[in-house]
Amino acid sequence: MRFMVIVKSVETGTPPPQALMDAIGALGVEATEAGVMGEVGGLMPTAAGAEVRISGGTVSVTDGPFSEAKEVIGGFAIYDVASREEAVAWTERFMDLHRKHWPGWEGVSEIRQMYATDCQDANAPFQETPARETA
Repeated sequence: MRFMVIVKSVETGTPPPQALMDAIGALGVEATEAGVMGEVGGLMPTAAGAEVRISGGTVSVTDGPFSEAKEVIGGFAIYDVASREEAVAWTERFMDLHRKHWPGWEGVSEIRQMYATDCQDANAPFQETPARETA
């Protein structure tokens, strides 16, 4: 089953400590070698982004930063694991790295199961993505 982990926190305006980035890199290598890492990425500050919104039938674009946002998405990971519990375990390890290497940082990682890539009908009853084969 594929799960996306979305990391959210208050935007600090400062980059994460190098020790944290090194530890996250090592965890990513471990997850890749275990065959469970699908993709991972960190996001630039909201000042470098834009919002595209539809409201009242009108599409509008707002350049960042987004001062009204309480928490922003800072990064993501996609895991291909056998269960939700396994996705939670990898995410707990990821969050523990923040605790160890970025004292005072607070945030949340939201774990969401992804639809199967061949899902054509978003209104069809929910079906779990198939579990990956383990050797």
